[in-house]
Amino acid sequence: MRIIESSNRRAVGRLIGRRHEADPAIARQVARIVAEVRRAGDTAVLRYARRFDRLLAPVEVTGEEMQDGLRAIAPELRAALRTSARHIRRVARRQVPRGWRTTVTPGVEIEQRVTPLSRVGCYVPAGRYPLPSSLLMTVIPARVAGVPEVLVVCPRPDPTVLAAAAIAGATRLFRLGGAHAVAALAYGTATIPTVDKIVGPGSAYVAAAKALVSADCPIDFHAGPTEIVIIATRGNPVWVAADLVAQAEHDPDARAIVLTPDRRLAARVAAQVRSDLPKDGPARASIQRHGVIVVTVSLDEAVELANQIAPEHLVCDRETVARRTTRAGTVFIGPYGAQAAGDYATGSNHVLPTGGAARFRGGLSASDFVHVHSVQRITRGGLEALAPTILPLAEAEGLGAHADSIRVRLRRQRTPKKSEVRPVRHSLGDGGRQKSEGT
Repeated sequence: MRIIESSNRRAVGRLIGRRHEADPAIARQVARIVAEVRRAGDTAVLRYARRFDRLLAPVEVTGEEMQDGLRAIAPELRAALRTSARHIRRVARRQVPRGWRTTVTPGVEIEQRVTPLSRVGCYVPAGRYPLPSSLLMTVIPARVAGVPEVLVVCPRPDPTVLAAAAIAGATRLFRLGGAHAVAALAYGTATIPTVDKIVGPGSAYVAAAKALVSADCPIDFHAGPTEIVIIATRGNPVWVAADLVAQAEHDPDARAIVLTPDRRLAARVAAQVRSDLPKDGPARASIQRHGVIVVTVSLDEAVELANQIAPEHLVCDRETVARRTTRAGTVFIGPYGAQAAGDYATGSNHVLPTGGAARFRGGLSASDFVHVHSVQRITRGGLEALAPTILPLAEAEGLGAHADSIRVRLRRQRTPKKSEVRPVRHSLGDGGRQKSEGT
C-alpha cells in the first residue's frame, strides 16, 4: 500500500478529484440494449436474459418459490436475515418525512403532504455471490414508506435472495439482471410494469443503464466503485488494515484510503495490509491500484481532505473528529465501528453515494420512496395581507399579468341599484310567466 505525503499536491489532487468515468464501450453497448428493450419489450428482455443471465426458468419467481427459499436456508441464516430486517425497519421508520400544516399569516395556510410512490424497482446484484443484504436494504425502506408495489430484479436469485424477498415483503421478483432489467423497469414491457423509481447497486453495465434512463425514470444515484476513507490518529493497525482489505474485496476498482498525521502508524498499517492481502482477487488488485495512505501535517488537514474527498464510507477513531466531518455517505465512529457492521446489521442503509456524490446527499432511506408536495390555502383576507408583498415584486420583474391576477380578486364588487334591475322575459313553457332578475 502506497504512502504519500500531503505535500504531494498532484497525488492528493488525484484523490480528491477522482470521479468514476463510464467506459465508452460499455455506454455504447448499454445504449443499444436499452433502445432494443424500449422497441421490442419482452422479446428483447428475454433474449438478453437468456444470453447474459443464462435464464432457463420462468422469468418471474412465484410467491411460493420465495417461501420455499425461506424454508430451505439454514436456521441461523434465516435468523440473521430477520434480525437485519428488523433493524433496517426500525431505522427506516424514523426516516419517513412527516406531514404538517402551518399558518404563515392569518388567512394563509401551508400544508406539507407526504405520499408514497406507487411502484418502485430494486436491483439486486448476483455476481460472484448473490447479495440478499442489498435486497433488504432497498425493499424494506420502500415498504416502510408505504409503497404498495415493490419489484425486485436479480439475475440469479438463490434461496438466500428468495428468503430475503419473502422477509422484506417484495411484491414481485424477476430473474433478470443487467441493462435489460433496468430498461424494463424504466420503460415497462407486457410482463414488467413501469416503475416510479429504480434503486440499488450493480455492475458497470447496471450503473450505465441507470444513468441513461434517469432522464425518464428517477434513480437513487449514479453509483461507481465502492470506497472507504479512514481518519486515524491512533488505534490498532491490525484493525485498520482489516477494514481496508474488507472494503477492497468488493471490486478491483474500490478505493481504500487512510488519512493520518502519525507517520509511524502509517507505516504499521501499510505493513499489515501487505501481510493481510490474499495472493490474488479483487482485494489485491484494488489495494495495488487505489490503496493509499496520506501522511498529513495535522489532524485538521486530514479532516479537510476527508471532506473534500466526500467518501462513501468514512471511519473516524474519535467522536470529536466525526463531528467535523460533514461530507460522507455514512460515518463510523470508534475502534469498534467496523464498516462491515453497517453492511449487514446496524440498520443504517448500505446503499450509499460514491465518487464524491456524498457532497450533496447521504445514503438511501425511506424518504427516497415518498412524494412530498405542498398545499396552499388562501382566504380573501389572506390575499389582501399578501398583496403589498406580491404586487411590487411582480411589477419589478415585469410580470404585470401576475399583479393583475391579484388585483382582479381584490377589486370591490359593485352591488347593482334597484333602478338597474329590469324584468327579463323567459320562455318557460308554463303560460308565459315572467320573472325579474338583476342584470
